[in-house]
Amino acid sequence: QVQLVESGGGLVQAGGSLRLSCAASGGTFSIYAMGWFRQAPGKEREFVAATSWSGRTTYYAESVKGRFTISRDNTKNTVSLQMNSLKPEDTAVYYCAADARGYYSDSYYASLGTRYDYWGQGTQVTVSS
Repeated sequence: QVQLVESGGGLVQAGGSLRLSCAASGGTFSIYAMGWFRQAPGKEREFVAATSWSGRTTYYAESVKGRFTISRDNTKNTVSLQMNSLKPEDTAVYYCAADARGYYSDSYYASLGTRYDYWGQGTQVTVSS
């Protein structure tokens, strides 16, 4: 059983930056592919970014490409999401998730929330205009 705890959310002005972190415990972190998802009020959960177990392969939603960067440190059991040039539409609760398969065939599979085995509780990100 893997436990995931997100941190780093907060209130930021448009154009600003935040760095989210997700700390994993209770499992062998290095074998899991990791993803970030978000859910805004009244909207469905959506894929943001994902990384394979090694960190060598990453995927991003079109809406965040060029602004967000996912990275992982398997020595510290953490995955991070650096968010730059934030926009009001990035406002959401952000969740990290772990996929025991360890890798994705392509971006489609990386974006499927149903393939993830473990989820964190989420951290709120609010971007003011």
